[in-house]
Amino acid sequence: MNDKIKTLELKKAEALLGGGEKRIEAQHKKGKLTARERIHFLMDEGSFEEIGMLVQHRSNDFGLDKEKYPGDGVVTGYGTIAGRLVYVFSQDFTVFGGSLSETHAEKICKIMDLAMKNGAPVIGLNDSGGARIQEGVVSLGGYADIFYRNVRSSGVIPQLSAIMGPCAGGAVYSPAMTDFILMVEHTSYMFVTGPNVVKTVTHEEVTSEELGGAHTHATKSGVTHFACANEIETISYLKQLLSYMPQNCEEEAPGLPYETGNEEREGLNSIIPVNANQPYDIREVIEQVIDDSSFLEVHKLFAENIVVGFGRLAGRSIGIVANQPAVLAGVLDIHSSTKAARFVRFCDSFNIPLLVFEDVPGFLPGTDQEWNAIITNGAKLLYAFSEATVPRITVITRKAYGGAYDVMNSKHIGADMNYAWPSAEIAVMGAKGAAEIIFKGEISAAKDKNEKWKEKENEYQTMFANPYRAAERGFVDEVIKPSETRIKLIRAFKMLENKVDKLPKKKHGNIPL
Repeated sequence: MNDKIKTLELKKAEALLGGGEKRIEAQHKKGKLTARERIHFLMDEGSFEEIGMLVQHRSNDFGLDKEKYPGDGVVTGYGTIAGRLVYVFSQDFTVFGGSLSETHAEKICKIMDLAMKNGAPVIGLNDSGGARIQEGVVSLGGYADIFYRNVRSSGVIPQLSAIMGPCAGGAVYSPAMTDFILMVEHTSYMFVTGPNVVKTVTHEEVTSEELGGAHTHATKSGVTHFACANEIETISYLKQLLSYMPQNCEEEAPGLPYETGNEEREGLNSIIPVNANQPYDIREVIEQVIDDSSFLEVHKLFAENIVVGFGRLAGRSIGIVANQPAVLAGVLDIHSSTKAARFVRFCDSFNIPLLVFEDVPGFLPGTDQEWNAIITNGAKLLYAFSEATVPRITVITRKAYGGAYDVMNSKHIGADMNYAWPSAEIAVMGAKGAAEIIFKGEISAAKDKNEKWKEKENEYQTMFANPYRAAERGFVDEVIKPSETRIKLIRAFKMLENKVDKLPKKKHGNIPL
């Protein structure tokens, strides 16, 4: 028996080496951790249980029969993060460049199936050169098997993807269908076709970093939600993200102990500028309303005219969506609408209540927006809010104009509670434009047109640009002092914690994609 145990130990030791010492050293020289090192830093100490350590590929073509490595380029298994069950796969670039083979895919599919059966999150640590070319269609089939499970798992269990190295071609579609993507600056990239193909087809000269690096996807495309300075920071963000999420769609996110104290926030009473056209940073409002240091912003560098992220209110996890007056005056446009819609749908999938701060002058006008389908894209956010059944509360801090008022979680599309500050302006449009339309005749007939325009603008402002008409109609449940926002929200979310709201029976809706 001792000999057999020794054989087992030798095989395990071989598997732990991946592609060998030289390739591990090469990985480190690139500033990258190995697949196993990443798991070590991600999981609770000693909790990781590996599955499929001794799996090997089955291909004999192109000399592959002479080159086999236990594990076949991916480390898979389960363990705990902060004591909670999590499944993980970590691609090993030291083995065939982390390329995906038939057995590599089977290992990933196995833990995805286990995650679904046991209702626990899946984390993918991606570092792969793509499909293993020597295996042809078999490796492509492996990708499709993973894609299918991504879709089946969507909205059932949280799926997180960390891109730790190359991710190209078909490999990018699995992360794209997961809930959140994290990338590492300067060592990871994602693209469907690489720089060489781009040069051949379009004659554009572009580097991998420019085409699909972390900064590119964080600022231009919005493909990645987090651009991290290094792999350790990426792993830290993965852990933070998980802390705001439940294990699955049947559970609620874990709460933290909290004792209510003095919840007044006097600083909020002076945060709105006297001049309604002057910007302010909505993050200052968010930070004062939620629990200290609990805000984790998502998609921070993309579509900055809207802010989304997770926070805690009295220890409970919430999702926050807020117009940002400091960028483009907080207007809704194509990117901000899709960014917020995706976040709203995630929160609704996993029972995370939604808090909306509204200061929106409308949708961004222009041919660029119209020709690129602001109508359809704006409707995505409208659809997402209307579909959401979690507790939903809106606070109107200043402007709520036009169709954007409807879209930003208004009472009319199912919000549970709607508050407004005294500074709120709820109207079809701004007073200046409204006066020009309503009082056009009077302004034209006046001797001093500018003076008359200003007079009528003030008249409209007094009549409509306030929260009281909406409050009279019940579209706003209460006009509150900014300083009491936090206590009102704590009580309202507590009141709503047993909310039950069912959608009509259907296969699924047809969101305007």
